[in-house]
Amino acid sequence: MSFKPTIIAFIKDSRAAGAIIFACTLISVLLANSAHGNYYTSLWNYKCSMSFASLHLPDTLLHFTNEVLMSVFFFSAGLEIKRELSSGELNTFQKSLMPVISATGGMLLPALIYLIFCHGKTNFMGWGIPMATDIAFSLGVLSLLGKRAPLSLRIFLTAIAIIDDIGGILTIALFYASGIHWFYLALAGIICIGLFALNYFKIMKPAYFIFAGIFLWYFVYNSGIHATIAGVILAFMMPSAAIHNLERMLHIPVNFIILPLFALANTAIVLPTNIYQAISSNEYSGIFAGLFVGKPAGIFIATWFALKMKLARLPDRITLKQIFGIGLIAGIGFTVSIFITMLAFPDPETQLTAKLAVINASVCAGLAGYCFLHFTRPKPFSPIER
Repeated sequence: MSFKPTIIAFIKDSRAAGAIIFACTLISVLLANSAHGNYYTSLWNYKCSMSFASLHLPDTLLHFTNEVLMSVFFFSAGLEIKRELSSGELNTFQKSLMPVISATGGMLLPALIYLIFCHGKTNFMGWGIPMATDIAFSLGVLSLLGKRAPLSLRIFLTAIAIIDDIGGILTIALFYASGIHWFYLALAGIICIGLFALNYFKIMKPAYFIFAGIFLWYFVYNSGIHATIAGVILAFMMPSAAIHNLERMLHIPVNFIILPLFALANTAIVLPTNIYQAISSNEYSGIFAGLFVGKPAGIFIATWFALKMKLARLPDRITLKQIFGIGLIAGIGFTVSIFITMLAFPDPETQLTAKLAVINASVCAGLAGYCFLHFTRPKPFSPIER
């Protein structure tokens, strides 16, 4: 019996990526807290014997994953954003306005909740952590609902998650840069001009863009702005005709290699002996409440306000009650939330607390969102739609 059709079907299933990331997270936590946990956690921080000091490159597996591989992930996310803005669900003002308003509420309220918990504290910079929505996990949970989640609901959640990604990318670029080195930033600017020139002269071969993108990554990495921003810039500079093929090529490596590696590397969490102290901290409360309470409340309130003021309208077959369920699922912050955690908190103990909050809040949000939408009747088709 051939397993090839089964494997292909699994890879194409929208739930697959989320399931693998969740499994990797569980494996990583179990290994980190096993009898050989020290070996597992030290593996990610082991410095390469080769000297990269003169080249200023990542020298541990953890840094390589977060700086290099995650740049590829953000490149893939940037391609999706560009496609949606140019020819997808966000390609007109009318189409994009409601998810923009909803997503904005879903970013601002969680950040505000975190700041309320951590006002005047040294770790107030964690406000960016509960702003994010994990596309793979959230769409995976939504797909489990089958016909109770119509296509329009999936598209609306995708649009919110994409706008969240834009917000997360801007947040990283503007607020989590660590000391700007203007020389490298200027070199990155020259590469951007070169990429623009390639578009201007209609040189459409993706290989030229990728080659320039390697130098762009290196200069951005050494400029003090997080290297993942280079992936987004390159994605927006890519010719539109190449986007479909690139997304198809990146689907498997990003979802089944890069994101699982990211989960393994960044959730090697050794649970604290006094776990009560960790979960009773202001940072934990701010992140958990921001994702689990702030996300659905922010999305729902912003959407209700837009409808009340007649600023925008909901897509067909979506009810305001379903928007609250979507808001709960959007509280699955995972990938980008953990990524921002690594940038916001230099202290490993605070990172651990924040990661626990993100994982627990994401699990609770996913379960609550699934249950809420499962018992919420979808809006029936109209006679015309039938």
